[in-house]
Amino acid sequence: MKLSSEQKAFAGRIGYTFKRPELLHRAVTHSSMSSPTRDDNQRLEFLGDRVLGLVMAEALFLADASATEGQLAPRFNALVRKETCADVAREIDLGAVLKLGRSEMLSGGRRKEALLADAMEAVIAAVYLDGGFEAAKALVLRLWGKRVTAVDADARDAKTALQEWAQARKLPPPKYVVVERTGPDHAPVFTIEAQLENGKSQSATANSKRQAEQAAAKLLLARLEGTT
Repeated sequence: MKLSSEQKAFAGRIGYTFKRPELLHRAVTHSSMSSPTRDDNQRLEFLGDRVLGLVMAEALFLADASATEGQLAPRFNALVRKETCADVAREIDLGAVLKLGRSEMLSGGRRKEALLADAMEAVIAAVYLDGGFEAAKALVLRLWGKRVTAVDADARDAKTALQEWAQARKLPPPKYVVVERTGPDHAPVFTIEAQLENGKSQSATANSKRQAEQAAAKLLLARLEGTT
């Protein structure tokens, strides 16, 4: 099995040469394109998630010898979460080489955050199986780049931070309400309001519910802490 010209270009973008091209084929094949003779990337995604986790845990452990477990955990979560994986996937234009079924393609699958994140993890697994842990580690550190050293000392995601703010004041967890959904099915836009029982609220708009919730929580936190 040989790589297509697009896949060769992608391999060049990530700086890795596959000895077993079929692994890259599988890594970029979405379940909407699977068949009895064509494997999709779901099993690779499972493995890649664990490889990524080990690489990041080691990198953070070595980068800050004075950090406690409580400090390392949120930094780790910030580096391995779906949003970060999807950002890296966009930087290397992973969407351009994804193999998608017709319905997934028409619904904008090449731009979907969850789909890109899953495929990024699958690519990591493909490199791990093709070249071993050190090859996968080098790939991850190369692609994540300065994210590893630039991750905030307090890297809790905004929703977690807002929930902890509420708990500290004996308030129930925040609620996230969809205020509006616009745009076509393949490219929806969500406006979500983060609400606290004390009456404080803030809304934000993004291309996914998760992003809108995080953005709303971040804005509300900033308002509560008097930084806006």
